[in-house]
Amino acid sequence: MQNTEFVRRPVAERRRDSLERLATERDIWVATAHPDHGPHQVPLWFSWDGRAVWMCTGAASATARNIRREPRLRLSLPDTFDVLLLQGEAECFTDQDVPADAADAFAGKFGWDPRTEDGPFLYVRAVPKTVRAWRGTPELQGRVIMRDGTWLA
Repeated sequence: MQNTEFVRRPVAERRRDSLERLATERDIWVATAHPDHGPHQVPLWFSWDGRAVWMCTGAASATARNIRREPRLRLSLPDTFDVLLLQGEAECFTDQDVPADAADAFAGKFGWDPRTEDGPFLYVRAVPKTVRAWRGTPELQGRVIMRDGTWLA
């Protein structure tokens, strides 16, 4: 059984823990929206470059279509006991114009390079503007640890 009782962490500790998770975790949930079809959410592999989340998806996917129309998105790591939500705007790069360092880091992390595939892929760079992090009820108050793109601690 998992312990669900948590001690409230200071904002600086939440920031440190969040950055560590972004650097080490593999999967992130990506929520986008289409003006006619509504919300869309999928898990994608991601890499963190210290400032932005980089993801890759098929160029014709619903995620790619939604982001092209509406670049605002929400990202979350898959752990309900250690919540990390990021909100920001996406910037899109084709597999031909993606910065080499970002694509190389993605390929190095996963052992898969979308640039070598037959179909077109879209790289998505998302710089968080708001980050919320909490573990259980004690951390709900003060869960915002980044506002307007600036870390609060």
